[in-house]
This record gives sequence, C-alpha cells and structure tokens, in this order.
Amino acid sequence: MKRFHVHVGVENLEQSIRFYSGLFGAEPTVRKTDYAKWLVEDPRLNFAISARGGRIGVNHLGLQADSANELAAVRERFAAADAAAVSDEPGARCCYVKSDKHWVTDPQGVAWEGYHTLGEVRHFDGDAPSAAPAACSTPGGAR
Repeated sequence: MKRFHVHVGVENLEQSIRFYSGLFGAEPTVRKTDYAKWLVEDPRLNFAISARGGRIGVNHLGLQADSANELAAVRERFAAADAAAVSDEPGARCCYVKSDKHWVTDPQGVAWEGYHTLGEVRHFDGDAPSAAPAACSTPGGAR
C-alpha cells in the first residue's frame, strides 16, 4: 500500500519538530541533526522536514511504494501525466536512505517523487559526508 510523501524545508528544525510532533501526536520516526521524518498511519503519510540551507517550504511531494511492483505502477501514472518529463533515478542515495526513484514535475513546477526504499545510508546524501548542505535532489538534478 502506498504512502503519500511531503518534504518541507524548514528554518528552525527543533521548533518545527515540536510543532509537527504536536500536530501528528507522535515524535519523529527518524531524527537526525538536519532532518526528521514521521510515518503517520492515519492518514497514511511520510512527512519529512530538513534544515539544510535550501528553500523554506514545500520541497517536493510524492508517493512512497512498498514494493518494486508498486513503484512500477507509480511510474506508469507519472508517465500518463507527462511521459516526456519522467526522470528515473535507480539506487539514489538521499535523505538517509537508498531508493529507486522516479520524478515528474507538474505544470506549476512542483516536483513529484515516486520511490521504493531499499535501505539506510549513513549521511543525508549517501554513505560519505557531503561538503555542502543540500536538499534531496529533484528532477534534472536541482537541489
């Protein structure tokens, strides 16, 4: 079963963690020095925030798939929306996980990510620390 995903860039991580913990009635499922994530069951939501020096506000929206087959179905939906704009990103390392991903951008410029998580990685952008803070990649490699 898929889970709706929202990633928001925040200015003050601790203040935002307090706010969203109250809103969701739970502490983050994942908490790092620059990132937090809640896996909410009702509604089924993967809500992530990060303070990495990027844009404040909605970074991207998406659908988290529980299997490779579900991810293939998400990619089909992305292609039905705009086949020429679908970008594939197998084995991506971002947001402390390794995932197979697909991206598409809506007519307003909002990035949509379809992904299936394959495992954890040590740092936000992979197994080695990055030199500069960045948000998760979006279509075309923009951060």
